[in-house]
Amino acid sequence: MALLGNKNESTFKWVAMGVGAGVVAAVLLSATHDNALYTVPATRVTSISAVNPVTYQRVNYDNVLQAAPSASVENQSEIYAASGHNVTGLAAVLALPLAAAVGFLFGRSKKSTVAMATYSGKPIEVVSLGEKPQLPKAERRSTALQGAHAGLIINRTGPMTDDELCVNTIRFLAVDGVNKANSGHPGAPMGQAPIAHVLWNEEMKYNPKNPYFVNRDRFVLSSGHGCMLQYALLHLTGYDDVTLDQLKSFRQWGSKTPGHPENFETRGVEVTTGPLGMGISNAVGLAAAEAHLAAVYNKPGHTLIDHYTYTIAGDGCFQEGISHEACSYAGHLKLGKLIAFYDDNNITIDGETSLSFTEDVAKRYEAYGWQVLKVADGNTDVNGIRKAIAQAKAEKNKPTLIMVKTVIGYGAPTKANSHDAHGAPLGKDEAAAARKNLGWEFGEFEIPEQALNTFRQAIPRGAAVEAEWNKRFEAYKQAYPELAKQFQDTVLDNKLPEGWEKALPTYKAEDKAFATRINSQKCINALAPVLPGFMGGSADLAPSNMTLMECTGDFLAGQYENRNFRFGVREFGMGAVANALALHKSGIIPYCATFLIFSDYMRNAIRIAALSQAGTIFVMTHDSVALGEDGPTHQPVEIIASLRLIPQLAVVRPCDGNETSGAYKMAVLRSNGIGKPGISGRPKTFPTLLALSRQVLPNQKGSSIDAVAKGGYTIQDCEGKPDLILIGTGSEVQLCIESAAALAKEGKKVRVVSMPCTEFFDEQPKEYRDSVLIPGVPAVSVEAGVTAGWQKYSHAQVGIDSFGASAPGDKCMKEFGMTVENVVATAKSLL
Repeated sequence: MALLGNKNESTFKWVAMGVGAGVVAAVLLSATHDNALYTVPATRVTSISAVNPVTYQRVNYDNVLQAAPSASVENQSEIYAASGHNVTGLAAVLALPLAAAVGFLFGRSKKSTVAMATYSGKPIEVVSLGEKPQLPKAERRSTALQGAHAGLIINRTGPMTDDELCVNTIRFLAVDGVNKANSGHPGAPMGQAPIAHVLWNEEMKYNPKNPYFVNRDRFVLSSGHGCMLQYALLHLTGYDDVTLDQLKSFRQWGSKTPGHPENFETRGVEVTTGPLGMGISNAVGLAAAEAHLAAVYNKPGHTLIDHYTYTIAGDGCFQEGISHEACSYAGHLKLGKLIAFYDDNNITIDGETSLSFTEDVAKRYEAYGWQVLKVADGNTDVNGIRKAIAQAKAEKNKPTLIMVKTVIGYGAPTKANSHDAHGAPLGKDEAAAARKNLGWEFGEFEIPEQALNTFRQAIPRGAAVEAEWNKRFEAYKQAYPELAKQFQDTVLDNKLPEGWEKALPTYKAEDKAFATRINSQKCINALAPVLPGFMGGSADLAPSNMTLMECTGDFLAGQYENRNFRFGVREFGMGAVANALALHKSGIIPYCATFLIFSDYMRNAIRIAALSQAGTIFVMTHDSVALGEDGPTHQPVEIIASLRLIPQLAVVRPCDGNETSGAYKMAVLRSNGIGKPGISGRPKTFPTLLALSRQVLPNQKGSSIDAVAKGGYTIQDCEGKPDLILIGTGSEVQLCIESAAALAKEGKKVRVVSMPCTEFFDEQPKEYRDSVLIPGVPAVSVEAGVTAGWQKYSHAQVGIDSFGASAPGDKCMKEFGMTVENVVATAKSLL
């Protein structure tokens, strides 16, 4: 192969050669230049055509020119490219050194780069490498031009390898699905397809005919907007949920192929992703679940749990703060079976990432304690991806980040490498041009038989993997019968131990009173010994949240069998990790804790828990202005009301020890599965949030564990039909009882209703609800927070519709109207 220029020519030599003709070149080309001389390695070259300039993007390719499988390398050389016009033939040859010299010395042009090459003595047309912005001086004379792939016409011809067939099948199913829906994100799947091909066809163990095989590798598409990638894979590998018709129904009502991956809609999807950074953070939790189960159950010669967690994430995922929290935690835990792929395409919705994101991600992850590997060409170098995965698996004590340089919308002639390929369909014409460009001769949604046969090998391969695991488990039963029974009941069958709820503490009115956060601590330590899957921790607030289990140690590297998680000050990451522990679907009942006010830091994780039906238990303490001196920055006046708005989330605010035990009973039941079956065939799971007091609350005579399941119940009644109903939650139940006594002295008949959970109450039959809140009887709600939402249950509200203040807790309660006098006055206004 002969190419223009020599491999190691110096800038000085080029300048010397071109300076005499620089003025003439400038006039002839009608431009001056600032980007000077660049070089790029060229190995195998096939037919290349000139194209119109497009936005220049610097990416780390070893080979800008598309490789032809049949092309041989005569010698490793370089293409020298300089700023100039799109010209052809002899003009290009003449202009090249002249423009280079002029550009190096004087230039400001942003015209297209030209290069002239020959292959085996035959001329190749000029290649347009795209417009280039000014680069730093240190990069002006590089031994390799980093990039210039955007807009490159590939004109792929000839028979494809099996790798190419599989990769392009994924690409064009994604293109066609998004085009048909006229909505979606085609660019990410087109760039990520080679990674996905290697993972799903070669690396991952899974059984398409049993999506819930316990020892399957977990896959998380953190860049969930590119979900046509995952749907294409699920269809190609034989998952029953995703038929070809489902691919054609992408983003349509009732389909199994929604706009972002949803684990509750589509079997084969592990977690719900879409909010950027959430998926890679969930992957940390999935990897932590694997580490724990392996540490508990694996024995010498008997391995039950040994799977990997893989995730593909994009630039946005690595910018979102949640990924910083969770990935820092993963490095601390040394989760060696977590492998993350960075789809490093330098494009976001705004344009190039250089607009806002210029940090060294590799160094950041190395600082976290990750192994960082790089694949320079993720578009075509499938072997490079294979090699990186092998290196990742060889590292047992660190999670691995594989940074894969890709082109968003790879193969699309005019939209690749730009934000135009990100969030909109390619369109009919661009899709056709991409087919021609990549040599794809198949129609819309047409799958080559050879590619389908390759993908469908996942079915017999997965069946064999599961069969082999079943044999392992049979041998395990013989060697470790007690652990095997626990594994069967807890991990496989999702059974709670018989009579587990009897471990929860009960209280009489005369028993010592505690703050409900202390009651919570007693519940946690009562459940921990009887529920092997019960685990969790706090965001650096364990001594305040009271969440440490006494029967186990800390979950840390080298001691994954323990169940106390030390999340650090990482509320958002904590929530995502805890959700994934639940969604691992292996009998884990996770809890996580912080102050109620800081639930806002993790609000999207709480919302996603509810949406994705993750059975996470959120333990939130310091629930009102009664926490006192920390003041309004820590007093959550509006938080409970806002959390009640999240569908499928139960917010429980108990009034004493019995209700706290009842809250945990319901939380465990909801985490384990309650109600109608979901797509897995098991009862659906849901999250529960407990709002607990800092201050001591008396035990109530009329409270009970079982009453909490009703959501609202009569905790103290009067004789006959009441004149008034007082509704209280948490610490205000006692205030309602005291107010009822004051009203009774004035001859009023008052019923007191404790309503620890409005969501549970709303689920009760109308007959029951009417028996508690009698129609026609005036009701007053009392809660130390905003009154929004209580109009549904009461005719007047006592609450705090302002921020709190810094003062002792009892003083705050008095000044904000949480007094018998105020409740009585409000009640009288209705009588």
